[in-house]
Amino acid sequence: MDNKQYSTRELFRRFAPYFKKYRFTLWMDLFCAALTTVCELVLPLIMRYITNEGLRDLASLSVKTILSLGVLYFGLRIVDCIASYYMSDMGHVMGAKIETDMRRDAYNHLQKLSNTYYNNTKVGQIMGRITNDLFDVTEFAHHCPEEFFIAGIKTVISFIILANINLPLTLMIFLCVPLMCGVCMILNFRMRSAFRKQRNQIGELNARIEDSLLGHKVVKAFTNEEVENVKFEKDNGTFLDIKKLTYRYMAAFNTTVKLFDGLMYLVVLVAGGIFMVNGRIAMVRGKIAAGDLVAYMLYVSTLIATIRRIIEFAEQFQRGMTGIERFLQIVDADIEIFDEPDAIELKDPKGEISFEKVSFEYPDDHNKVFTDLNLQIHAGEKVAIVGPSGGGKTTLCNLIPRFYDVSEGRILLDGQDIKHFTLKSLRGNIGIVQQDVYLFSGTIYENIAYGRPGASKEDVINAAKRAGAHEFIMGLKDGYDTYVGERGVKLSGGQKQRISIARVFLKNPPIIILDEATSALDNESEFAVAKSLGELSEGRTTLTIAHRLSSIRNSDRILVLTDDGIVEEGNHDQLMEQKGIYYQFYETANALK
Repeated sequence: MDNKQYSTRELFRRFAPYFKKYRFTLWMDLFCAALTTVCELVLPLIMRYITNEGLRDLASLSVKTILSLGVLYFGLRIVDCIASYYMSDMGHVMGAKIETDMRRDAYNHLQKLSNTYYNNTKVGQIMGRITNDLFDVTEFAHHCPEEFFIAGIKTVISFIILANINLPLTLMIFLCVPLMCGVCMILNFRMRSAFRKQRNQIGELNARIEDSLLGHKVVKAFTNEEVENVKFEKDNGTFLDIKKLTYRYMAAFNTTVKLFDGLMYLVVLVAGGIFMVNGRIAMVRGKIAAGDLVAYMLYVSTLIATIRRIIEFAEQFQRGMTGIERFLQIVDADIEIFDEPDAIELKDPKGEISFEKVSFEYPDDHNKVFTDLNLQIHAGEKVAIVGPSGGGKTTLCNLIPRFYDVSEGRILLDGQDIKHFTLKSLRGNIGIVQQDVYLFSGTIYENIAYGRPGASKEDVINAAKRAGAHEFIMGLKDGYDTYVGERGVKLSGGQKQRISIARVFLKNPPIIILDEATSALDNESEFAVAKSLGELSEGRTTLTIAHRLSSIRNSDRILVLTDDGIVEEGNHDQLMEQKGIYYQFYETANALK
């Protein structure tokens, strides 16, 4: 997986468009934030007025005046509560919707990525990026604009009010702010790096857990529980070390804030007190009244509380930025297999397939599989491919539905390059039955219906009958509603294979690829499945990859594929007469029976 790093500016630029759909909610949220801020900043002015009037002429403060100020403040608090409710409710909903949109975009992009991407990426890492990492985006999307907007308003208004009271003292206080921000930014960058490592390690931990749990039968068979515990403990310990580093930076961050908090209070206490007592310091005329000093202290408390809030938000900010970065690493992954601009729908193909000087090497490791391969498969022909492991049999078949694209040459379907067809229509006309059957967690009915979403129940049952699966399905307690378990663990290999064949029957494609579909089955299951496969391939262009040569004797043509390409070609009898590689394979297989 690409671990490209992005600048903060780039992360904001790429994230900002997600607010577009919810701009009304965003503007209302910021308006409410402004209301709460104004309500908070009025209190020091009220306290300043009451204190100064009380010290100047206590008799001038009537009960009516105080009650009026109380009613004003109470009204502001009501407004503050309503605005805060909207921010907490709709603001968080907006963040959740943005998280949902991002997760949808990431998932949609993952559907378009090629086999190469999945061959080199751990599923645990992907899961972490589209689940846990995006959880933090909800809070980030809501609080990021809100917190910085509130901080900006409070800082500007506080500066204007305090500067009108006493400019020198105000400048002394605000000189501390850029210094504190500079130190905090340095620590922020370090926290960002630590969070990035933390997210990556939790992905590795997820991958380790998934690998161990999915392979629990192998673990138990080899009594390697302790080995798995040691591996897990190592990854878990690494994650702890990274979290320790993260908390160390957070502690330094919070300590820095407390230090500057104290410094700002000290300036107000000492300098403000001297201004109030002497009234003339370094050519400054006038004196700070007691009410002014109270207002100063309240505004500085408000300013410090705002800075603290931003600092506390810094952890959430860095988590959100890390989540966005890891999201972008998914959506920026190259789509290697895609529709050409002039791609057309493939309709009613005959099934004639041609390989013309096809060369292929895997794009990640550049391991060359074959060079200048030429092959003609006629419509409706049953072609079997045999050869040693690693000779490229499965790779050759994977090129037809464009799970990979050829490095050189081209593949034609009914005389047209397969790249001229849309991927959806091309793959929609190809049915694949693999050795390693994948059943989704759900019922038997749902797994068969996956072959053609929206198919009627009658069609599903008919497909199961044609695949020889209906009888054993009805023998189960819940019939078609039987839960198959994760990856179909509750069914036998033969049962899973017949369900996968039923799925292809339901799809009803004109081209069939059988990738060692019976090699992992016992003799009884193989016989039942082979019978189903025989019916499935009837009247369709069929490519069969097989190690059990007895299952392909009736093929129209057999190809022997090795590292040197197609070295032998013919039907079973012709190849046996040649006494070449196929003959040796066949004799060896018979000797091992």
